[in-house]
Amino acid sequence: MMNNLFSIFDPSTNIFNLSINWMSTFIGLMFIPYSFWLIPNRHFILWNSISFKLHEEFKTLLGPNSYSGSTFIFISLFFFILFNNFLGLFPYIFTSTSHLNISLSLSLTLWLSFMIYGWINNTQHMFIHMIPQGTPTILMPFMVLIETISNIIRPGTLAVRLTANMIAGHLLLTLLSSTGTNMPNYLLIILILIQILLLILESAVAVIQSYVITILSTLYSSEIN
Repeated sequence: MMNNLFSIFDPSTNIFNLSINWMSTFIGLMFIPYSFWLIPNRHFILWNSISFKLHEEFKTLLGPNSYSGSTFIFISLFFFILFNNFLGLFPYIFTSTSHLNISLSLSLTLWLSFMIYGWINNTQHMFIHMIPQGTPTILMPFMVLIETISNIIRPGTLAVRLTANMIAGHLLLTLLSSTGTNMPNYLLIILILIQILLLILESAVAVIQSYVITILSTLYSSEIN
């Protein structure tokens, strides 16, 4: 029996004082289609179609000044978050994206790279972005402060958004699964149906959150050009 409700998110496998649960983060690499030495199958076609759609959308968001192949970073980020979100829905598989260790590492790394590149290569543009066009002179200091704060908290909001959504769904499923021990049969059937619907909802949330995080990262990147 678990000590508390949040113990389901604790790494529980320790070998040589290492949390082996984090190795599940790299299980998604096994699902990458081996396009160079296998005949294209449905998995490969689906992978390519999703990647192409994302490439077209990210290319539009990044604008004509973006470098060739820059969308590859965001497509890889989308698939990485998507696989880890989905793997967490399977029994006995550790959900790495429900921890700030992973989500904050991703968002902070991207944000720092955007900021360093922007301030070094497009310094004037970054200063101009601090003050929206048409701002009254008396409000300019306040707008600079507001824009600075909103820029600084971006990696935190990205990380907390992903982590909170992953934790919320898993907690709901855990709460419902722990209440069906002494129920009549008809209530137990209703509870199972509710859990199935919640699992479908969590699958949708896994896709939506990976898409939202990637889109926001792309928009942050487009602001530095």
